[in-house]
Amino acid sequence: MTGTDDFAGLRALVTGGGSGIGRATAELLARRGAAVAVLDVDISTVGEPFLAHRADVTDDASVRAAVTAAAGALGGLDVLVNNAGIGAQGTVEDNDDAEWHHVLDVNVVGMVRVARAALPHLRRSAHAAIVNTSSIAATAGLPQRVLYSATKGAVQSLTLAMAADHVREGIRVNCVNPGTADTPWIGRLLERAPDPAAERAALEARQPTGRLVGADEVAGAIAYLASPLSGATTGTALAVDGGMQGLRLRPAGA
Repeated sequence: MTGTDDFAGLRALVTGGGSGIGRATAELLARRGAAVAVLDVDISTVGEPFLAHRADVTDDASVRAAVTAAAGALGGLDVLVNNAGIGAQGTVEDNDDAEWHHVLDVNVVGMVRVARAALPHLRRSAHAAIVNTSSIAATAGLPQRVLYSATKGAVQSLTLAMAADHVREGIRVNCVNPGTADTPWIGRLLERAPDPAAERAALEARQPTGRLVGADEVAGAIAYLASPLSGATTGTALAVDGGMQGLRLRPAGA
């Protein structure tokens, strides 16, 4: 095995794989040899080489049917990339109960539903891995992101607990913590800002690298954690944030 064919013969399911980080991950896994199924609420843009299955992660029956169909079409399941999620803005005063319940249902319970449906298939794999998409918001206090941050903190804790529960079954569980990524959701967020250019510049400036994280860069981290070459890695949160979590730089020129 090399770094470019380490998924040869493996079967992967990527949720939220229709766009953004999920799509970049599905494409990378396929290039590295995996047979890939994509699960999303909108599969209109998903074509070959992927198998596309429509599902809403807030609907348990929909999830179970899609995971069963995907595993059946692939002939099994080795890798689950639990990536589907939505954003939210505001302070603790700004989101009503309905929005709290909805975002938690998608971002946290949605991952639970998919993992629960996938585990019977993963237990039959010799290279089983789950990678959950968390966020820098799990570990850093970001303004106007309290609801989103709460869900991503839960995802990181969920990851650790799942890793402990399933390590002796041979199932590795890890998560990635991206910084602000250049995805369609961020694009829509910027479009709604009074000054999109200034808002983008502010998001870029808070990352030590001075730029947004690329979806392909997050995909690379997900592939690393999911790969059989990382067989000793479980219960890990991998930051892909341009140094935002760990670095404390002096002002430029200082």
